[in-house]
Amino acid sequence: MRDYDEVTSFLGEWGPFQRLIFFLLSASIIPNGFNGMSVVFLAATPEHRCRVPDTANLSRAWRNHSVPLRLQDGREVPHSCRRYRLAAIANFSALGLEPGRDVDLEQLEQEGCVDGWEFSQDIYLSTIVTEWSLVCEDDWKTPLTSSLFFVGVLLGSFVSGQLSDRFGRKSILFATMAVQTGFSFLQIFSINWEMFTVLFVIVGMGQISNYVVAFILGTEILGKSVRILFSTLGVCTFFAVGYMLLPLFAYFIRDWRMLLLALTVPGVLCIPLWWFIPESPRWLISQRRFRDAESIIQKAAKMNNIAAPTVIFDPMELQELKLPSQQKVFILDLFRTRNIATITIMSLLLWMLTSVGYFALSLNAPNLHGDAYLNCFLSALIEVPAYIVAWLLLRTLPRRYIIAGVLFLGGGVLLLIQLVPADYNFLSIGLVMLGKFGITSAFSMLYVFTAELYPTLVRNMAVGVTSMASRVGSIIAPYFVYLGAYDRVLPYIVMGSLTVFIGIITLFFPESFGMTLPETLEQMQKVKGFGFRKKPRDSVEKEENPKVLITSF
Repeated sequence: MRDYDEVTSFLGEWGPFQRLIFFLLSASIIPNGFNGMSVVFLAATPEHRCRVPDTANLSRAWRNHSVPLRLQDGREVPHSCRRYRLAAIANFSALGLEPGRDVDLEQLEQEGCVDGWEFSQDIYLSTIVTEWSLVCEDDWKTPLTSSLFFVGVLLGSFVSGQLSDRFGRKSILFATMAVQTGFSFLQIFSINWEMFTVLFVIVGMGQISNYVVAFILGTEILGKSVRILFSTLGVCTFFAVGYMLLPLFAYFIRDWRMLLLALTVPGVLCIPLWWFIPESPRWLISQRRFRDAESIIQKAAKMNNIAAPTVIFDPMELQELKLPSQQKVFILDLFRTRNIATITIMSLLLWMLTSVGYFALSLNAPNLHGDAYLNCFLSALIEVPAYIVAWLLLRTLPRRYIIAGVLFLGGGVLLLIQLVPADYNFLSIGLVMLGKFGITSAFSMLYVFTAELYPTLVRNMAVGVTSMASRVGSIIAPYFVYLGAYDRVLPYIVMGSLTVFIGIITLFFPESFGMTLPETLEQMQKVKGFGFRKKPRDSVEKEENPKVLITSF
């Protein structure tokens, strides 16, 4: 029996058909980039203070001193959630008393923002925060909005693979693109925060499902050599391109509803791709739809100007085609022995804490000093060299050392931020971007490392379970950003410490580079390298394994 790659080898690796599939599927990832990070502008919190009604009978001096001051990052700023009791200062104003001279402001009674808030429009005309006053007592709703989006991502990652296995790659790809685009459009008409958030969960489900299915479809259609390129510089780079487009849209569109409308347009533009992207021939074969698979391969050969064989799938071979029997495995098998359980627990921590660093830095980019749009763009731009460096390092160097190295780089520079004087804002931003570079590089290597550590029997399960841990990390990441409301450098201290910690843990993993992939649980290497020696791989490129899965999600 010949395998699929051998049967279709006459198509070549990089003809017009492969180039078309490569770029169209990569382009379909672009909306995922800005939908995944759109919350940084949709739910941004502008500077705000308690509203003092125009009808209040206050002198100019008392109106200017109606809000108490508080210390923030070493300077006094107007309090965001408190004001002096309006009835008291109106009485002082009527008596002609002057604030600070005749009246000690520190002794005045304070009250909450009973008349609402005044929001600065210097950066944002409107966000969901200004629309529904998600500040002060309700400020917990802002990080929860981001977390619930990633809950949707978690739910979507559960079902996307199963749906595409059942109904086909192409159908689910476009169905999830429609979910992502359609429910983003419905969010424009949200009448309250609850409605917006529920729809955002569904958008998150569509967002990750679209990403995963596009990845699966590309890896199944493209040949071995192009598959690696698609999984690294294709998928990841186009995701970063979408992420870079987000601040460009947001810069010119400062109203959250109009911004959301603009972000749905690229999804609509993907509709014509239906007529150019075929179904996966591999999936069709798995469904015994050999004639449909052969038709797609014939069209691909015609596009590549190659004469295809009259019969691509030999009828005798099809009769002999049997699905290999596979031993059933369960999630508890990842904890069967002390060694396997230790590797699994360390892997879960590695995925979760790296994810926390990646998403917390991404979500916090607009909060950095300076232009929020430029900072977000730089946060997206730095991902491109991070993916390229990760790809180059994975080709030649031991896994645990390069992952630990970039984690030490990312965590170390984040810890240095607390030593930077407040006036050196550009240096702080540079360190944040360098930290994002290191953590993104590490994040993009985790699929490779995990897939090489576990045997074939449980490899997909191990990658799935550990990647679920990264979803948990993304859910809690917004609360690390929330720490910045109490202290500017606190999020970086916590993220830096956790990143360095997980970098140290990574050094205790067994090494997988240059080793044959294990086939059984007994062949897994021991923690700290106390395992039997493995035969070196003849060629990394000859191995067809999930090591090509370099992705941020």
